[in-house]
Amino acid sequence: MKFNETIIRVRYGETDQMGVVYHANYAVYFEVGRTEWLREFGLSYSAMEADGVMLPVVSLSINYKNSARYDDVLKVKTTLKKMPTASIEFEYQLLTDSNVLLATGNTILAFIDTKKNRPTRCPKYLLDKLQDYSL
Repeated sequence: MKFNETIIRVRYGETDQMGVVYHANYAVYFEVGRTEWLREFGLSYSAMEADGVMLPVVSLSINYKNSARYDDVLKVKTTLKKMPTASIEFEYQLLTDSNVLLATGNTILAFIDTKKNRPTRCPKYLLDKLQDYSL
């Protein structure tokens, strides 16, 4: 399955007084990975929004394994779990640059038609770009 790896360096403001990454920042790291995954297909959130489609997160889960710390270099591995329908689902692995697993996660995002404020199917242009994507 095709995936994207995004490199992130932990910034001081993302940590607590002990230099450990605050737990909510893992969701932010997943968002960075998801955004970069979309860019690989020539897509962006801003282009989708301009086209009248929003992608709110409807489900988020994180399993913490080890702590990330200030100035660590992290890899966010983002993988599409299955072909999108009215939602799109991603799985994540957050690793150190030496491949120590820090966390795993999963998000589900719904496709929302901004004009109707209702769920909608995945846009055809995204499905077309994923046509050759082997799951």
